[in-house]
Amino acid sequence: MKSSWKFFMIIESLLLILAGYQLFKNPPALVLLVVAIINLIYAIKKERRTSFNQFQMIVSLVVIILSLLISSPIIWIMLVFAVIFIGLKGVEVSGVSFFQNAPWHKKQMVMVETTETDPKNGRRFKRPWIGNQRIGSNIYEWDDINFTIISGDTIVDLGNTLLPKTDNVILIRKGFGRTRVLVPVGVGIVLEHSSLLGNVKFEGEFYRVKNESIKAYSEDYDESNRRLKIITSTLMGDVEVIRI
Repeated sequence: MKSSWKFFMIIESLLLILAGYQLFKNPPALVLLVVAIINLIYAIKKERRTSFNQFQMIVSLVVIILSLLISSPIIWIMLVFAVIFIGLKGVEVSGVSFFQNAPWHKKQMVMVETTETDPKNGRRFKRPWIGNQRIGSNIYEWDDINFTIISGDTIVDLGNTLLPKTDNVILIRKGFGRTRVLVPVGVGIVLEHSSLLGNVKFEGEFYRVKNESIKAYSEDYDESNRRLKIITSTLMGDVEVIRI
């Protein structure tokens, strides 16, 4: 399980404990909940189900939900937190912008700001050790990628940059987490991956890796002017190379 989902489960578990505490401080709601659960179990275990048994099940479920929502406001907090977390997680992974099709973007003018050339020698890049990362959400100048992370999902989007006509390198070392690299069509790719346990999806092929290393080439690698070498190593995690 990824670190962000572990955090989500820990918070939800703590909120559930608080909700249980509030429920036990409300004896009428607790009695109603227990009766509804017993009635639901009785209706489910009934061998010959009738329309009355289905009615019992529906009423029991409604009573259980209402008794939880009314007796403990913490349940509402759990639901709101779950909706927000799952929504943000989906936006982060997909990289979707809710306003990309807005009317004011139809005739949008993008101004490219130029800066003085930075010295390439001695440049430093600092990345977090834990957490999800998305590289390439905006237009950027390409530079070889090389970093190490303990845990988290990583997305490298090459759709917003232009790879030079040379050999380009992505080097990622990771403890736990999923890695996805989005590569434009026309770029030759070689993937070198090693892992204790994980899956690899590359050029329509699926590989199961168990304490192994794998090296795979795209069909257009030898003919492509622009080439990309992806080197990844993980303890546990999946790697996927997606054409865009």
